[in-house]
Amino acid sequence: MLLDLSGVIYVGNEPLPGALEAISRLRSMALPIRFLTNTTRTPKRRILQKLRDMGLSCDDEELFTPASAARDWLTLHDLSPHLLIHPDLTEDFEDLPRHERTAIVIGDAGEEFTYQTLNAAFRQLTSGAEFLALAGNRTFMDKDGKLSLDAGAFVAALEYGTQRTAKVLGKPSPDFFKAALSSMGCSAKNAVMIGDDAEADVSGAIAAGIGVGLLVKTGKYTEGAESNVDPPPSATVDDLKAAVDWIFENQSVAGVST
Repeated sequence: MLLDLSGVIYVGNEPLPGALEAISRLRSMALPIRFLTNTTRTPKRRILQKLRDMGLSCDDEELFTPASAARDWLTLHDLSPHLLIHPDLTEDFEDLPRHERTAIVIGDAGEEFTYQTLNAAFRQLTSGAEFLALAGNRTFMDKDGKLSLDAGAFVAALEYGTQRTAKVLGKPSPDFFKAALSSMGCSAKNAVMIGDDAEADVSGAIAAGIGVGLLVKTGKYTEGAESNVDPPPSATVDDLKAAVDWIFENQSVAGVST
C-alpha cells in the first residue's frame, strides 16, 4: 500500500477527517504501508515528527522522500550537490562527501527561487553538472488552503534554457515507486497507490506498473483532473476513507487478501 501524505492524510498541520482511522484499518489487516511524499520544503526528520504529533505512527523506513532518493543517487555516482532547495531541507544533505563532479539538485526552493540562484544553476548545468529534480509537480496545496506554484515550473525553465532534461527522483519516477515496493517485498501489480495528484501520484504509479491507482478528491484535486491524465485512475473517490472502502470492496482487483 502506497500513500501520499499532503492532501491525502493531512492539509497543513491537521489530519483530514477519517484519514487516521482509515490508516488504522489498513494496519489492523497487517497490510504493509509506505508513505511517498514529493514534499521538498521539509526535512524527513520533521515530517516524521509531524505525523507522530498527529497520532500517526510512522517508522523511518516507511517514509520515502525525494531528498533521500537524491542522497542515494549522489552517493552512488560520486557527485557533490549544488543545492537549489528550500533552506529547511538542507539538513537532509548534510555530511555528504565532497567530489570533483557536481549535480544540480533542485526542489521547491520557495523564496530562494531568484534570477541569481536560477542563473547560477544554469551556468553549472551548461558547464556539465548533472541535473537532478527532486520532483516535477506543477502545484501544491499551501498552508492557506490555496494552490501554489511548485518546483516543476522552475525545473522546466532550466530545461528550456539548457536544452537538457532533468532526472526526476520523486513521483512519478518509476524508480521512486520501485524503491518503496522493494522495501516491502511487494510486486507492482499487487500494489495500490492513493494520491491527490492525478498526474504525479496516480497516473505516474499506473504507468510504473502499479496495479491500482486511486485518486482522492481532497488536497490539490480539481474537478475533472482524472479526465486529463493517461493512464487514468483506476477509480476516483471522495477521500482516504472512501479509498480504503474501495480497496476492500474490490479485493480481487486491488490484489488485497484479508
